[in-house]
Amino acid sequence: MQEDRTVFKIITNETKESIEDMEVVTSSIYGSVFSKFADEHNISLENEEEISRKILEDACSNLEQIQEKTVQNANLLNKNTTKAINAIKEKNDTLLNEVLHETEALRLEVEKLRESVYQDELTHTHNRKWLHDNYMQDDNESFNQDGLLVLIDLNYFKQINDTHGHIIGDKVLIFIANRLKSISKNVVRYGGDEFLLFFPKEKSLEQSSKILHKLRESVLAKKLKAHEEMFTLSFSFGISPFQTGDKLTEIIQKADENMYDDKVEIKKRIKGI
Repeated sequence: MQEDRTVFKIITNETKESIEDMEVVTSSIYGSVFSKFADEHNISLENEEEISRKILEDACSNLEQIQEKTVQNANLLNKNTTKAINAIKEKNDTLLNEVLHETEALRLEVEKLRESVYQDELTHTHNRKWLHDNYMQDDNESFNQDGLLVLIDLNYFKQINDTHGHIIGDKVLIFIANRLKSISKNVVRYGGDEFLLFFPKEKSLEQSSKILHKLRESVLAKKLKAHEEMFTLSFSFGISPFQTGDKLTEIIQKADENMYDDKVEIKKRIKGI
């Protein structure tokens, strides 16, 4: 089942990449594209219902675990609050110290739970929910602070997938995500091979660009290996400052436009993988 799940995830990613530019996608269109990629992977969809049931069961199980853990933490917090109130009333330093240790342990548990909700499953960067909860206003469209947004796009990623397969492609995404996290703690996997990286408003465009150029050169200097073959990885980037109230989609569009010249220049140097 785990092997089937892995292949189905690959097929799903291929399908999403194939239809991402379509303005309208019906269920029949999605099904036909998915079936095409399944055929290419020699996967029979005859047992699709059983596999789908199992995947849904696993997803529901994970959700139930999160809900159960949340209830446990809420009950423990309620218990500790009551103990703290009693300790304060009784001026019981021993009980207060006990509550302090239990609350600290609870804080760590809540942080772990929070990370699981905000984490991209593959790359362990942040996901879109984290972006919306930390950078967006209540409308989920406008920024709630000032800063710099960097749009990262891997070059020749489709060629990597076509040449070495999607398992290697996934490893490449994990590799580049780890490198991005080395220069900013605020990294979001925004799409298949697209990442958003955030710098604080105090960081200038020149400083940010210098950091990214340095990172890219270090990535280019490293030879990656797949099936006894070596290949080179590169990325392009575009930077756009944003202010409170600016629309996320408009800032990403500006960063994408600013990436154009960078992509042209890097592809003059790097013709492929």
